[in-house]
Amino acid sequence: MRLIMLGAPGAGKGTQAARVAAQLSIPHISTGDIFRANLKNGTELGLKAKEYMDAGKLVPDELTCDLVADRLQQSDCGGGFILDGFPRTIPQAEALDKVLEKLGVSIDYAVDIDVPDEAIVNRMSGRRACVGCGATYHIAFNPPKVEGVCDKCGAKLILRDDDKPETVQTRLSVYHDQTQPLIDFYKKKDKLVQVDGTMPMDDVFAAILNVIGK
Repeated sequence: MRLIMLGAPGAGKGTQAARVAAQLSIPHISTGDIFRANLKNGTELGLKAKEYMDAGKLVPDELTCDLVADRLQQSDCGGGFILDGFPRTIPQAEALDKVLEKLGVSIDYAVDIDVPDEAIVNRMSGRRACVGCGATYHIAFNPPKVEGVCDKCGAKLILRDDDKPETVQTRLSVYHDQTQPLIDFYKKKDKLVQVDGTMPMDDVFAAILNVIGK
């Protein structure tokens, strides 16, 4: 099974991708993990990516695609994979198709976790992160035992800049401009399946397994 997870920031695609990957015994692949692994191992592609990251620039599509292509050729992807956070744009999706064609495989489904913007703003503005150990909480769905204090290490909990409503709105605007067109891209290929991401997490997980026939 070869899957792509789509969804706006805060839709829960990373959490669901990890659960689906574990259920299907396939690797959960995010571009962040690929970058970190290549940087850690000092690969040629990793060092190229580092130059852009150190300069505060986005890693170009071509280099990102090369890194993903390299990862998909590793032996653990032989039985399938789930891509999380890639592709983000139509050019990346087209490049991915070419890579998969060379490998003699194709995407089975692009799973879109659909959550309205208003729900995402509310969801993300309720997040709290520990300044000590990095543990995350939510004031409504996963509150700490003591308000503002981490259960694990006792350090202070904060609302990260990334989760502030105005920042979330900006991230959503970028998503709608760049990534939303992917929904039409995969719909035309008859690969798109959509799941209501406003349901409880376990229900979203069950719905994903249902639409991919697992």
